Amino acid sequence: MFEPMQFVKNLSYMGSGMLTIIIVMLIIILITMALNKITASKK
Repeated sequence: MFEPMQFVKNLSYMGSGMLTIIIVMLIIILITMALNKITASKK
């Protein structure tokens, strides 16, 4: 049985989950960029 108010209450959990995923992705991107700068061959 679908209860719309339960869906609305769960939106905060879904939002915090999405925020956490975005933060982890940004950390991985920043680490990758830093490693590329550190290990780049200098000509």
